[in-house]
Amino acid sequence: MSFHPLMEYGAGHHQSARVLPEEGPAFQFTAANLAKLEEICTRYPAERRKSAIIAALYLAQGQQGYITLSAMRAVAAAIRCSTAEVEDIVYFYTMFYTRPMGKHIVMVCRTLSCALAGAERVTETLSKELGLRPGETDANREFSLLEVECLGACDRAPVVGVNDDWHECQQPEAAKALIDGLRAAGAGSLTGCHLKVAGE
Repeated sequence: MSFHPLMEYGAGHHQSARVLPEEGPAFQFTAANLAKLEEICTRYPAERRKSAIIAALYLAQGQQGYITLSAMRAVAAAIRCSTAEVEDIVYFYTMFYTRPMGKHIVMVCRTLSCALAGAERVTETLSKELGLRPGETDANREFSLLEVECLGACDRAPVVGVNDDWHECQQPEAAKALIDGLRAAGAGSLTGCHLKVAGE
C-alpha cells in the first residue's frame, strides 16, 4: 500500500449525478412537500424564486429516493424556471442521485487530507464489510458505498458520511463498528458528528 493512494477519478468516485437519469414514473410533489416548498420560497423575493431549486430537489429526492427526468420537470414547474436550469444543479452537485440508492449511503472522503490520513484503508474495510465496491448498491438497497470529494472536516480526517450525518477521525476498526451499528439499529445507531477534542 502506498503512502499516497492512487486517486482513480472516474472509476470509484461518486458518479451517480453523471449517470443519465431515467424518465421514471410521473412525479408530483405530495401536498405536504409542496406546502413546505412554498414556505421555503417565501424566504426569497418573488423574482428570486429560483433560489429554492436546491431545496426543491432535496424534497423531491426525499420523496422518491432519487431524481428522475419527471422529477426535474416537476421541480422546474414548482420553481417556475426551465428544466435545463434544474438539470444544471442536478449534474453539478453530487448529493443528488440519478439512480436508486441504498437506505444508508456511506460516503468516504478521498480528498487530500483524508487520503493522507488513511481513507483508502477505511474504504477497503467498508468495501469488505458491505461486499460492495465504491459506486455500488446492494441488491436489497440497504447500503450504497461511494467515494466522494471533501466533506468539510479536513482537520478531522478521515471522514465517513452516512446520509446527512458524518463521522470524523475514522479508522478501519471504527468503520466496521459503524456498519455493525447500522445493521443492528439502523439510523438509530448514529449519534451525530464524532468530534475528537484536542487533549482527550
